[in-house]
Amino acid sequence: MKNSQVRLNCGITMPVLGLGTYSFENDRDVTEQAVHAALKMGYRHFDTAKIYGSEPAVGSALTEAIRNQVVDRDDVFVTSKLWSSDHSDPVAALKRTLKNLGMQYLDMYLVHWPVKLKPWACYPLPNEEDFEKLDLESTWAGMEKCLELGLCRCIGVSNFSSKKIQWLSGFASVTPAVNQVEMHPMWKQSKLREACGDYRIHVSAYSPLGGPGNSWGSTAVVENPIIQSIAYKHNATPAQVALKWGLSKGSSVIVKSFNQSRMKENMGAFDVSLDDQDILEIDRLEEMKLMRGEFLCNHTTSPYRTLEDLWDDEI
Repeated sequence: MKNSQVRLNCGITMPVLGLGTYSFENDRDVTEQAVHAALKMGYRHFDTAKIYGSEPAVGSALTEAIRNQVVDRDDVFVTSKLWSSDHSDPVAALKRTLKNLGMQYLDMYLVHWPVKLKPWACYPLPNEEDFEKLDLESTWAGMEKCLELGLCRCIGVSNFSSKKIQWLSGFASVTPAVNQVEMHPMWKQSKLREACGDYRIHVSAYSPLGGPGNSWGSTAVVENPIIQSIAYKHNATPAQVALKWGLSKGSSVIVKSFNQSRMKENMGAFDVSLDDQDILEIDRLEEMKLMRGEFLCNHTTSPYRTLEDLWDDEI
């Protein structure tokens, strides 16, 4: 099945449909089976992170598939992320990630949040004493070092507002290739997409269906009457319409479902054609941010007192 590619500012191409591998209970066997099933269906982009706990499972399944000549390493695109407690040494963090994955290099390494925590901080939810002052310049210098050492092919960020993209661009020697953020028909990221466009930074959408099934997610996107009527009109599913909307904006979409029929359904988004009227109706939908990041804000130790500070009023 087809999985279109986008060319990034670092010169490499990335499949625009990715399989997210965060799962709350993180069962290793289930994750491995999902990766094998996804490869069979034509998925070639796999998204993980230290915090997801899925790096070993993703790496093991991909290594097995490569060994069995199901795919070549060059055919798959693997993304992982620098957790907030590893900002002081991105190189060491990436080396641990590669060890977890059993791989020589990553295709994409992202700064997970613009937040620095002490190395011993408990995760996922930091305590008040865990925060440190964010020194983005030294974090990014560490990311650039990862690139220089050949540990990854591209570097980028995640959960960065327009203002933080501009701030980073002020001192970065290497512009981020990707900004992975929450984006779906009810959180359209119009301002951010424009800001990233100015720097040729590709916007990648996580929770492109609104994260149903996550503790913070919602079924509001797939249950929205407008989305449902557009789906009915095109003989598609609401999920396919939501994904096609994201793709039509030039973004890649990271879908997180280990259910095989859903994985197939998500792949079917490529076959849906939305017309201008559909896009217009979706663009008029009320906005609603779901992954808000309250756990990164506090009034004493976090650099972000409020959600407005964390997102620079883009909330």
